[in-house]
Amino acid sequence: MPAENGQSRVVIEGVRPQVDGGRFAVKQTVGDLVQVQVDMFADGHDVLAGVLMYRKSGESTWQETPLIPDVNDLWEASFPVDTPGNWEFTFTGWIDRFASWHRDFLKRVAAEQDVRVDLLTGAELVSETVEHLREQAGSSLEQDLERLADWQRRLSDSNATSHVTRICADTGLPRLMARHCPREFATRCETIYPVQVDRERGRFSAWYEMFPRSASPDPSRPGTLRDVQARLPYVASMGFDVLYLPPIHPIGRQFRKGPNNAEKAGPGDPGSPWAIGAAEGGHTAIAPELGTLADFRQLVQAARGYDMEIALDIAFQCAPDHPWVRQHPQWFRARPDGTIQYAENPPKKYQDIYPLNFETDDWQALWNALRDVFLYWIREGVKVFRVDNPHTKPFPFWEWCLAEIRREHPDVLFLAEAFTRPKIMHRLGKLGYSQSYTYFTWRNTKEELTEYLEELTQTDVANFYRPNFWPSTPDILHAELQLGGRPTFMARLVLAATMTASYGIYGPPYELCWNTPVKEGSEEFLNSEKYQVHHHDLDQPGSLRSLMTQLNTIRKEHQCLQRNEFVQFHPIDNDQLICYSKRSADAAEIIFVAVNLDPVHTQSGFVELPLEDFDLDPQQSYQMHDLLSGARYVWNGPRNYIELSPEVLPAHVFRIRRQVRTERDFEYYE
Repeated sequence: MPAENGQSRVVIEGVRPQVDGGRFAVKQTVGDLVQVQVDMFADGHDVLAGVLMYRKSGESTWQETPLIPDVNDLWEASFPVDTPGNWEFTFTGWIDRFASWHRDFLKRVAAEQDVRVDLLTGAELVSETVEHLREQAGSSLEQDLERLADWQRRLSDSNATSHVTRICADTGLPRLMARHCPREFATRCETIYPVQVDRERGRFSAWYEMFPRSASPDPSRPGTLRDVQARLPYVASMGFDVLYLPPIHPIGRQFRKGPNNAEKAGPGDPGSPWAIGAAEGGHTAIAPELGTLADFRQLVQAARGYDMEIALDIAFQCAPDHPWVRQHPQWFRARPDGTIQYAENPPKKYQDIYPLNFETDDWQALWNALRDVFLYWIREGVKVFRVDNPHTKPFPFWEWCLAEIRREHPDVLFLAEAFTRPKIMHRLGKLGYSQSYTYFTWRNTKEELTEYLEELTQTDVANFYRPNFWPSTPDILHAELQLGGRPTFMARLVLAATMTASYGIYGPPYELCWNTPVKEGSEEFLNSEKYQVHHHDLDQPGSLRSLMTQLNTIRKEHQCLQRNEFVQFHPIDNDQLICYSKRSADAAEIIFVAVNLDPVHTQSGFVELPLEDFDLDPQQSYQMHDLLSGARYVWNGPRNYIELSPEVLPAHVFRIRRQVRTERDFEYYE
């Protein structure tokens, strides 16, 4: 079959970045320059030209920027994204007949050939552009039109050969023609590629999780939302910008769980916050023991005063006494004996939780109700959500729901708590989740960490999946933390805070180094806050509060730690030491991190740094300024010695400072 337009000769392919051929959006952040590459070529030897076309989704007019040729038919361009929401881009390419003529004309002149006919050919091309320009309205084009008409007369002049030298030297005509020549037989890229643009906190954030009922300064009573508000200065002083609260809704009374997930609860046991719903209400209600809606509004407002946001946990599941169970029984799966199927992860049973049945015939009403939960809390000022187990809900629902919300609220952010298989986690990222939990908790060796971070930052995964590293959660206490104690808590904290731009801490248990499991071989905490109230002594000796504060300060002061690009691992002759760097695109700022993965023994080794990549003169010394301890070391050449004690501080976070020599021959490090 012939092509739709047999006169279009340009081929456009190999677009990057893109996700699944444009099926899903590439993720970017407000303020970014979206760097785009495309393969563009044609038969023969004609000169090509093309433009990158971009716009905010919904706008009728495309903006354009020229494509710049690189090597081997690779073309590049970029465009700015200045507001959150959905953007899109595509391409148009064409044969540049004038540029092809001009290139060959210069060759003929250099070869001293007769160019009289060539001048007439050039005049025809300029004449076509003049006619094309006259069809366009606008006084701003008049000056260019006059200049082109003047060139047309010169090239058509029978004496034009006497001006060949001037024609060859003048760059004004090629520039005018590139700007205005008709795009005859242009090829328009068949695909429009989507871009999801989040605000900066979607890319760079530090999360702090805490249970409101454990926030009381008085050990004799549970905490409230007002106690959480009183805790804001503590969280803000450590430099966190997102305060994440587990579900704050009424907790079901039927089949309520006791301490350590005991099947039966005692009279004073508070139950699990994830068993959502009771007589007082469901997903849009606040547990009375925590306070009122007015208390919540005051908390949200107070957090803004510390440049923090309140993130809410959205868990789409219900306690047996949730109002929906009575009002919409069709939204739940009934068993043959007439009872409703409760949640299970054999051998674990969660009799206090009923999963929703997304295969119900009433699925549209269910979808609308779940979307409206988000919209309710958005109206109350919440713009950040951590979504519990999104991988247990259908992908079509999330694609629809997130798009619906972002259409009216493009500044809302979503964190996916999905500890599951890679393809499922990746799909959620493609469907619109701003950030995602990861396998970081289970990546502990040097080899595992290196391989995983390179996958997250240096493959196509980086186009759609933003990692958020959590060393622990209320559900997960890894064996490394159980056995390694405080040194491992410090090491994992440094890794989480410096490897990725977003990370989170489950506090106060993390800064207080809670590491006792419910039993040997389990990743569950003993006396977990999921099932009981705790009182935390925030001034307990050994707290990691100061280290958290230092790390968050360093992250905010150094932009290269606020992105995931330009991560590089460096060889060191000791597998218990891991070394890596993050740098700005121009290498003006470099942060180098070394971490001792051994919680017991001092480890040492020689690390190799790529001086050329770091723009360091191999003939000059450079200073390694440890931003954690304040110590400064002078290094020379690519190979240098590192020694780290786990008991003191198992990590260096160095800023590399280059040597500078002033006019007075005084050396210092910038």
